[in-house]
Amino acid sequence: MVPGVETASMTTTPPRPFGRTLCAMITPFTATGALDPDAARAHAARLVAEGCDGIVLSGTTGESPTTTGAEKSALLRAVRAEVGDGVPLLSGVGGPDTASTLRLAREAEEAGADGLLVVSPYYSRPPQAAVEAYFLRVAESTGLPLMLYDIPGRTGVRIEPETLLRLADHPRVIAVKDCSYDLLGATKVLARTSLAYYSGSEELNLPLYAVGGAGCVSTVANVAPRQMRAPLDAFDAGRTDEAARLNGLTARLVELMMASGLPGTVTAKALLDAGPVREPLQPAGREAAGGLRKAYEELLAAC
Repeated sequence: MVPGVETASMTTTPPRPFGRTLCAMITPFTATGALDPDAARAHAARLVAEGCDGIVLSGTTGESPTTTGAEKSALLRAVRAEVGDGVPLLSGVGGPDTASTLRLAREAEEAGADGLLVVSPYYSRPPQAAVEAYFLRVAESTGLPLMLYDIPGRTGVRIEPETLLRLADHPRVIAVKDCSYDLLGATKVLARTSLAYYSGSEELNLPLYAVGGAGCVSTVANVAPRQMRAPLDAFDAGRTDEAARLNGLTARLVELMMASGLPGTVTAKALLDAGPVREPLQPAGREAAGGLRKAYEELLAAC
């Protein structure tokens, strides 16, 4: 061993307050568009059985903008009843106004969430001081820990690294779901805080993990939980070449599900018997669904 150089087995494990391989779970609906608690329970049980050690409900993939507060609470209670207390459950909250976000946060706490996934306020594009104040209001509204959701492609506003550095001082701000595509910014925050960074962009799951990330919050895990977990398992075992190989096997499905012009909710539901998507979303067309199915089957065969 080279003096002063740590081996992989000697490095410090990053904080993983909500697990390592989390699924951003779809919200199943019946054929008529109503919440389907039974299907949600069955899907959550499969995710846990196949390697997910945490679940995020009512996020982007869970169609949070088009589900009601009552539906979000009912979904959380149904999944909790299925997976028990040993699996961390986060509930997505957030919106264009602070008041509704605070209400959803309190409802999630009452329904039994272990944490909150809090998206930055969208549409109004507030300055960073207002973004910071918003998150602090949410952090003070319940006793639950927060995972801040940085997804400027949807919200129109970043949670800038300097803002994250300040927010990290709050005891209930403990994690970030990073969809910023700013690996440098994430690395800077990781170096200066104890925030747990979860990749929300599948193509960056392994790179972010390699620089100290906590894991991932994955849409693709809805259909391939074991395959999305495998590269992180290999990396933890010190088999970095194998981690890269396994990561590469997922690339085609990730591309079709997350970068083909269709939302991940649509593509995930095209591969699952989970009912329709809610308008204004529309289901995947036959050609797109066929391509997804082919890539999915190829991944299963390869793994």
